[in-house]
Amino acid sequence: MKIYSRTEKYDKNWVSENWMGPNPLWLLEELCEHMELKPGMKVLDMGCGKGITSIFLAKEFGVTVFANDLWISASENIKRVEEAGVADLVFPIHAEAHALPYADGFFDVAISIDSYQYYGTDELYFPCTYSKLVKTGGQFGIVTPGFTREFDKGYPETLEEYWEDEMFNFHSKDWWRHLWEKTGIVEITACYEMEEPKKIWGSWAKWAKENLDFNDVEFLNADTNNELALIVMSAIKN
Repeated sequence: MKIYSRTEKYDKNWVSENWMGPNPLWLLEELCEHMELKPGMKVLDMGCGKGITSIFLAKEFGVTVFANDLWISASENIKRVEEAGVADLVFPIHAEAHALPYADGFFDVAISIDSYQYYGTDELYFPCTYSKLVKTGGQFGIVTPGFTREFDKGYPETLEEYWEDEMFNFHSKDWWRHLWEKTGIVEITACYEMEEPKKIWGSWAKWAKENLDFNDVEFLNADTNNELALIVMSAIKN
C-alpha cells in the first residue's frame, strides 16, 4: 500500500483515538497532492470530525483553518487544537452544512474528507451554497466513499445484506465529476479512485468492530467484486 509520509509523523494512537472513518489523514494527504496550499490561506475544513484533519493542514501547510463540524462541538475540538499547539491557526466552528456562518468568497480553499457525501449529493448544494464560500480562482477538494460505477438499484448485489438507506450517497467518480462540472462554476483538476481502497478502509473497519461494534469488516469482505471505491476530486473556481 502507498506510504503517506506526512501522516507517518503523527502518533498512530492519536489518529485512531480521534478518527471517525477510514484514516482521514491518509485521505487528506492524498488529496493535498492536487491542492496548492500556502501559509496565510483561509481553508474551510468541512465536516472535520474531531479536528485532526484541521490540525494536519495547519501543521503541514501553515494555513488558517476553520474546522467546521455538526456532530462534534467546537468546545470539544478546541481542546485538541490547543493540545496540538495550533490554536493560532485552527478555529473550531459548530455549524450545519446548510447554515454556515461565512461570507461569500471568504475562503481560498474548501476541503471535505469523508463528509461531503452527507450533504453534497443534493444537486443544489454545490452551486447554491458551497461554491459561493470560495473566491474566484480558489480551490475545492473532497474525498468520499463510493463505487467504481453506478448501479440500477444504487448498490451492487454483493452488498445487499449490509445496505442501509443512508448509503445511497455512494456514487462513482464520473457521477461526482458531472455533478460539479455541469454547473460551469469550476474546472475539475483531478478525479480518480484511490489505490487499494479496502486496505485503507480496513484499519478503520477493524478498529470500529472492536470499539464501536460496527460491521464494516463484514461490509468490506462482502465486496467480492471490488466495486467499493474511495474517490478523490479537486477543482478550481472559474
